Amino acid sequence: MRGFDRVGMRWFNPVPERLRGGRQDETPADGKELASVTRHIFVTGGVVSSLGKGLTSASIGMLLEARGLRVKMQKLDPYINVDPGTMSPYQHGEVYVLDDGSETDLDLGHYERFTSTKLTRESNYTTGQIYLSVINKERRGEFLGKTVQVIPHITNEIKEMVKNLADSATDVVITEIGGTVGDIESLPFLEAIRQIPLEVGRENCMFIHLTLVPYLKAAGELKTKPTQHSVGILRQIGIQPDVLVCRTERALDVSDREKIALFCNVPLDAVIEERDKDFSIYEVPLSLQSNKIDDLVLKRFGMQAGPADLDDWHDLLHRLRNPEHEVSIALVGKYAEHRDAYKSIYEALDHGGIAHKTQVRVQPIKSEDIEREGAERLLAGFDGLIVPGGFGERGVEGKVEAITFARERRLPFLGICLGMQCAVIDVARKCAGLAGAHSTEFAKNTPHPVICLMDEQQGVVEKGGTMRLGAQPCVLGEGTRAAAAYGATQISERHRHRYEFNPKYRGQLEQAGLVIAGTSPDGSLVEIVELADHPWFVAVQFHPEFKSKPTAAHPLFAGLVAAAVERHAGSAWVTEA
Repeated sequence: MRGFDRVGMRWFNPVPERLRGGRQDETPADGKELASVTRHIFVTGGVVSSLGKGLTSASIGMLLEARGLRVKMQKLDPYINVDPGTMSPYQHGEVYVLDDGSETDLDLGHYERFTSTKLTRESNYTTGQIYLSVINKERRGEFLGKTVQVIPHITNEIKEMVKNLADSATDVVITEIGGTVGDIESLPFLEAIRQIPLEVGRENCMFIHLTLVPYLKAAGELKTKPTQHSVGILRQIGIQPDVLVCRTERALDVSDREKIALFCNVPLDAVIEERDKDFSIYEVPLSLQSNKIDDLVLKRFGMQAGPADLDDWHDLLHRLRNPEHEVSIALVGKYAEHRDAYKSIYEALDHGGIAHKTQVRVQPIKSEDIEREGAERLLAGFDGLIVPGGFGERGVEGKVEAITFARERRLPFLGICLGMQCAVIDVARKCAGLAGAHSTEFAKNTPHPVICLMDEQQGVVEKGGTMRLGAQPCVLGEGTRAAAAYGATQISERHRHRYEFNPKYRGQLEQAGLVIAGTSPDGSLVEIVELADHPWFVAVQFHPEFKSKPTAAHPLFAGLVAAAVERHAGSAWVTEA
């Protein structure tokens, strides 16, 4: 049984030999009773893409955890790329990075924000990884001269990746199948999950199908036929859904649900209405619970569990619905018009708002527009600024100009990854007098390379999985704004970059007022910079948005929102987070 190391671009054995092929009788460290059998829930989607399989999967995981079950989550993606690390944000959205350095699908962000499950490189597999593994086995002669085929070799590899997550400390594994039923790319995954119940028992598997019930304005009615066709395709493959989650903008009446139940061969109570959420995605778990989806799961598996403890979730929704403050924050980025490119940042800003009972209105602004129209025209009137990461030269000068505006106008600012590098460029040019200062990523012959390629990146040719990736320790300076925000001097954050602060310029920039607030433990890499004489000017090389949760806002996003509220109010403001 083997997994794919995205960092080293190699295959390895992720599951200890003692756990292969069965369970252990030992007691887990947390003292909980062992699961006699790990159950599997498979979430598929039909009719159209972007229905919210990731949110639905995460919500089900959250509800099961709230009832005391131990859950693991996984996403199987049908694209042939080995991982999304080299894909355009316009096509794929953000690349979500895990602690172990895996570059994964953005749906894994939902999994981590909604549940406490520990995600690893085993939590996201692509067609590219599956085929690469099988081809490597063939090259080593592991198939003993057999003809390698989609069935059984590709499907066996997929089943292995799913069953790897089943262990003695896991009650339920939730596996989301990317794409839409009927897509050619998804067929091997669907065939694999069809086979799994034959091996682990149909009573230990549950199929949940997310589908669309569109409303036709001309006819004045909801149409169930697309759902019937979608389920029909699944049944032709050999998969009978146990539950249908029906996305709809209008309420399903009894006759609609009865028709769907009859033609799709599911019980009436297993046809669940999931209305569009105009207010917040954090309403989805409670909506599903009101339709008793957690009860359906427990009943299907014959499991006993206590009532759901959702007090924290009700509290965060109360804070969202009843804000005491309102602020506007500008997000200046290269992909500003594409919200999914900064998905976790939008969520983390919401979390900061929840912590401070504040409605955060985020206005995306293309950094190229700043270059054309000027920061004064586009940023005046905002309460805060955030400049996120990105790659490529396009729009970089607009980011630098936006940061200059925030520094000079004392506008609360948070820079992330490239946003931090642009902040260093601004201070170098405008405060340290280093004319022409730049990053060698964009200007190889700059007279002052204040941002340069990391030593470990010198000579790297392959682009996939070769950046500085995953969780890295950071030491914070005593008395810094960052240390005050974290309430600690030692932290760990997730990274995804090739370029860094050039240590040769550290002395000059510190003399110009830049505070080096956080470094790697050996002091060689600068991780956080600040300005001491500014209400909130903090920039970080890592990606704090990946560790923010709605019930536990990341301290840097909470700090930015608090500073924005204070600016908006025009006076000191203290809140209880």
